[in-house]
Amino acid sequence: MSVSKSLTKVFNASKIINYNDKSKFIFLSDCHRGDNSSADNFAPNRHIYMSALDYYYDKGFTYIEIGDGDELWENDKFSDLIKAHTDIYLKMSKFHKEGRFYMIWGNHDIYKRNHKYVQKNLYEYYNPKTGQLEPLFDNLQAYEGLILKHESTGHKIFVVHGHQGDLLNDTLWPVARFLVRYVWRHIEILKYNNPLSPSRNIIRLYKIENELMNWAEDNNQIIICGHTHRSAYAIPGKTPYFNDGCCCRKGYITGIEIENNEISLIRWSRGYSAKSMRKVEHEVISGPINIESFLINK
Repeated sequence: MSVSKSLTKVFNASKIINYNDKSKFIFLSDCHRGDNSSADNFAPNRHIYMSALDYYYDKGFTYIEIGDGDELWENDKFSDLIKAHTDIYLKMSKFHKEGRFYMIWGNHDIYKRNHKYVQKNLYEYYNPKTGQLEPLFDNLQAYEGLILKHESTGHKIFVVHGHQGDLLNDTLWPVARFLVRYVWRHIEILKYNNPLSPSRNIIRLYKIENELMNWAEDNNQIIICGHTHRSAYAIPGKTPYFNDGCCCRKGYITGIEIENNEISLIRWSRGYSAKSMRKVEHEVISGPINIESFLINK
C-alpha cells in the first residue's frame, strides 16, 4: 500500500481527542529506550528526558509519545527496558494515571499494536523493593494514530509516527527487525551507522519526508510525525508538516509543544549554571505561532 493510502487509512481510523485553547500538549518520539547497555541510544539523554518530563508534569501538559518510544527491535524482553529505566517509566505512569498520556506505536515498537502484548508487558511491572507486581500503565491503549480536534474551530491535527507505507519499516518490518537485532545492533556499538534507519540514510530520509509532506498538502491537513529523527517546523501558508525530531541525539532532545492553541518546536539540552553546575536548558527553536496560521485553505 502506498504512503498516501496508508496514512489516509490510519487517519480515518484514528481516535479523536477534543481540545481547546487551555489544553497543553508535549509531543516526543523516537526515544528508543533500551536496556542501558552500550547499544542503548537513549541512555546518554535519560537525565535530559527526565528533566523534561518533570517540567511538563508540573506544568499540566498532556504527553503524547509519537512512536518508537521503546526499542523493541534490538531488545527482546520489555522487562529489561523497565528494569533499566524504572524511574522514567514511573514518571510516565504518573501522566497516565491522571489521563494525560497517549502512546502511539511506531515501527520499532510495532508489537504494541497487539493489545495482548500491551496488557502483558505494560499494565504492571515487577518492583524488586516490594517483591510484587505493581500497576504501571493499567488499561493503556496504544494507537497507530490520533487526531486532535479543536472544540471551537473544528480544525484537526493528525498525529502519527510516519513509517506507514515505508516498505522496509512497515510491510517488511520483521526483516528489518532481524537485521537490526542480530547484525546492526552489534555493529552500532563500534560506532558505525545503521543504513536501515532513515535518520542515517539521507536519500531515504528525504523520500519519507517528501511523501509525508505531499500527504499533508494534498489533504490540507496539519500533521505531526516522528520517525525520521529530523525535526521540522512548517511555514504558515505552506505545507503543514511538523516533526518533533527525537530523544536520542547526542546531548539534546527535541519536541513539539502546543499551548494557548500555539505550536512551538523546542529543544532540551545540557547546560551549565554560573557556578559551573550541570543543568538542563529548555529553549524554543521555532514559534510559537497560532495553529490556525498553518491551515492552507481557511
